[in-house]
Amino acid sequence: MILPLFLFFAAAPVVEVRDIAFASVSGGQTKAYVVSPPKKGSYAGVLFVHWYEPQSADSNRTQFLGQAIELAESGTVSLLIETMWSDPGWFQKRDRSADYRNSLVQVKELGRALDVLLLQPGVDPKRIAYVGHDFGAMYGAVLAGTERRVKAWALQAGTTSFSDWFLLGTKLDPAGRQKIVDELAPLDPVKFIASAAPAPVLFQFGKSDDYVSEAKARQFFAAAKEPKEIRFYDAGHGLNAAAIEDRQSWLRARLGLVARRSGAY
Repeated sequence: MILPLFLFFAAAPVVEVRDIAFASVSGGQTKAYVVSPPKKGSYAGVLFVHWYEPQSADSNRTQFLGQAIELAESGTVSLLIETMWSDPGWFQKRDRSADYRNSLVQVKELGRALDVLLLQPGVDPKRIAYVGHDFGAMYGAVLAGTERRVKAWALQAGTTSFSDWFLLGTKLDPAGRQKIVDELAPLDPVKFIASAAPAPVLFQFGKSDDYVSEAKARQFFAAAKEPKEIRFYDAGHGLNAAAIEDRQSWLRARLGLVARRSGAY
């Protein structure tokens, strides 16, 4: 299903933003934005996967929209998808006993999203990047365990184990907590990120992140293979404009895009 598109006007050119839905692995539909240049050509592709911050208005597929629009001006087609955590109340409403099973499905959904991205007209399969923040970074790292189509990974503010976050707010005794840790351990993102190589990986973290310590960030980075980079910012879990600027420049370099145009994200 494709809903009416709208056009984003910079000084020039026009960027197309389409609101679409495609069949999900689980049998439903996944809503997404496709952001692309208006003319036919050969373009890089980027899959953007948002964070979970229910108090923030961009805890959904809108998070990276401005950045995708800017990259479209440079010759990129982007897909920005909804996820199981797009609902602000997801964390509290979810079935905790299904965290492992639902996580497996979510990774498969990311693979389906890549299928959809690669089906977009003009997308060059040799120039595909993945950008993920928070849960988007963690599920992306697991995807890297098997996904060879992605040629560059940009991961922000993710932690090494899903239990670090799925245990937040739980009132369990030590044995109960350990049971959850053990159940989720096979999916720890830190166990998969090495398989991203030889694709380069950019890790970005905030120095004052309440959810990801510097030790966790460096553990994640250490588990990856070269080529890799890690950058810290004077910011919290949401990072800041400097992180966006760095990431956009990094993506342009890895995807062979033209230099940044002036304008806001």
